[in-house]
Amino acid sequence: MMPVARPAAWDGGVCPFAAGWQRVLMWWFIVGDGLLFGAFLAAYGYARLIATTWPDSSVVFSLPYLAAMTLVLNTSSAMMASGVAAARRGAWPTARRWLLATTLGGVLFLGMQADEWRHAIAAGARLSGNPWGDASFGAYFFLITGFHGTHVLLGVLILTIATARVATRRATPLGIELVGLYWHFVELVWVFIFTLFYLL
Repeated sequence: MMPVARPAAWDGGVCPFAAGWQRVLMWWFIVGDGLLFGAFLAAYGYARLIATTWPDSSVVFSLPYLAAMTLVLNTSSAMMASGVAAARRGAWPTARRWLLATTLGGVLFLGMQADEWRHAIAAGARLSGNPWGDASFGAYFFLITGFHGTHVLLGVLILTIATARVATRRATPLGIELVGLYWHFVELVWVFIFTLFYLL
């Protein structure tokens, strides 16, 4: 007897949950990148637990300044959501304004982070040490905030391209949605960094 062929649950013709391959790939990237950030923060947590003298963040950093940085990034994330909603409605001039505002928020955040680095370096923070305690503190500070800052910089470049595409009517609602997913991810990662590195 000939064996009866069983239909596959998914043979590549239709994306699971009708998500579309672009969304699926973006979520794969977000999950993978999120695991990398999680590994960095877990390593930081372990280093902090085994350290004999760990610097007090409230002494090293200005927490009100960091709260302002968080507010800037959170606000830009909300503006990005408004831009995505406008793109879905086909209100492209409105979407362009929201994307431009989001981009400016990202630039402002990067400027504030550069200023934070400048103060830390002036105070003696280095990859190999710092004047406040455990030598690994400086390395984790520059690694984690630098890696996140690189993501923000990449996001600003993507937002600039997306804004230009909206202005020339070459953008699609899905394209703006994918940019929004990336930007929300960058904002969410900062919330974890702010909480685990600066507040605790």
